[in-house]
Amino acid sequence: MQKQLGAEALGTFWLVFGGCGSAVLAAGFPELGIGFVGVSLAFGLTVLTMAYAVGGISGGHFNPAVTVGLTVAGRFPGGRVVPYIVAQLVGAILAAAVLYVIASGKAGVDLGSFASNGYGAASPGGYSMVSALLIEIVLTAFFLIVILGTTHGRAPVGFAPLAIGLALTLIHLISIPVTNTSVNPARSTSQALFAGSTAISQLWLFWLAPIVGAVIGALIWKAVGETD
Repeated sequence: MQKQLGAEALGTFWLVFGGCGSAVLAAGFPELGIGFVGVSLAFGLTVLTMAYAVGGISGGHFNPAVTVGLTVAGRFPGGRVVPYIVAQLVGAILAAAVLYVIASGKAGVDLGSFASNGYGAASPGGYSMVSALLIEIVLTAFFLIVILGTTHGRAPVGFAPLAIGLALTLIHLISIPVTNTSVNPARSTSQALFAGSTAISQLWLFWLAPIVGAVIGALIWKAVGETD
């Protein structure tokens, strides 16, 4: 169990540091910035690489919503949900802290929203709370369906991390303009703690929507995908 929790913390650290780090440090760099596409790819690559690296130890959740969804789908024991979520939060917050120190090392730097998630005025595209709620629910539901389908016994062995990483890339390509993309309460929490009051006051949505979406995705998979 200790090794599993360590793997979850390590994987979530990499997800936040790589994904949010690309947004904070590289996305807006003059002329050479990686933009939305680069940030989307960075998030997908973090999950892909760590799923291969430590997925065999912990299952490679790196996300409280995924942990809850796998439990609802009967793929993960309920007694381990809280320890897994705590480990994920620890990894995410440590990554955000390291990123904050690095990003603050440039003279005159303006960290802005620090890659936090938001709606309304805090949405990159000015989208409403309803838009944010719906897109986070829908995308997390499909993310769980991809995870459950690609890790099922019928799926080709060894390709799940690739499909999951590409799914997360696609999710970011769709939703960065709407919410800056969460689908992961740990990722949202870590950035909000350093971004300030608006991100913290809106954090409830980025816990509620991904978890609701994960439960919906798990239930859909149980109805459609879990066949003998």
